[in-house]
Amino acid sequence: MLFYYVRHGDPIYEPDSLTPLGSRQAEAIGKRLAQYGVDEIYASSSERAKLTAKPTCEMLKKELTELDFCNEIHAWNELTVETPAGKRWLFHSNDAKQLMASPEIINMGFNWHQHPEFAKYNFKAGLERIQKEADKLFASLGYEHIPETGKYKIIQPNDKRVALFAHQGFGIAFLSLILDIPYPLFASHFDICHTGMSVISFEECDGYAIPKVLTHSSDSHLYKEGLPTKYHNSIYF
Repeated sequence: MLFYYVRHGDPIYEPDSLTPLGSRQAEAIGKRLAQYGVDEIYASSSERAKLTAKPTCEMLKKELTELDFCNEIHAWNELTVETPAGKRWLFHSNDAKQLMASPEIINMGFNWHQHPEFAKYNFKAGLERIQKEADKLFASLGYEHIPETGKYKIIQPNDKRVALFAHQGFGIAFLSLILDIPYPLFASHFDICHTGMSVISFEECDGYAIPKVLTHSSDSHLYKEGLPTKYHNSIYF
């Protein structure tokens, strides 16, 4: 199985939608996915995620399945910290970023949230929620997660291509969990651009799969369509 994780296009947050650029980015990723085909298409229940998935659904004549657990509002309430400027994602807070990248936190592994600076929040519950729902999703696709080993037991092997359209903040947590990488390590070193597509292979090996990232946050579809490749509309690659 190949699993595609796609962030939504350039957004309008209030009201929840896409900018004209975001709509063109959605068309571009749709063309990219339509070239090879997708068997199942999922999206967060947010409008910006569903609008990003819409061209892919139309081109491939596929129905969209909404997954509310992917909606970023939930992750926003679970994985943010209070700063003098207001709430910020852990990976956007300067203090939290410095701490997450420190040897102290890295050495704590999956128990990082027990650190005194993080223990006052309820990060563990937020990650457990996402883990539980992600495991349900992959079980429905035929892959039973065994976190202690970093593997998935293959209950029903398949060659499906499955796409999930969602968000940045949620996605960083989601990807860290399905790959069994401690959240601070992943959040400190990986990000996701608008319509950036990550491809994860669940190749079978003796009845199990160890998910392998083949590409992360790829924006080659934007290059192909001649669209700007600014990260968050500010930094050219």
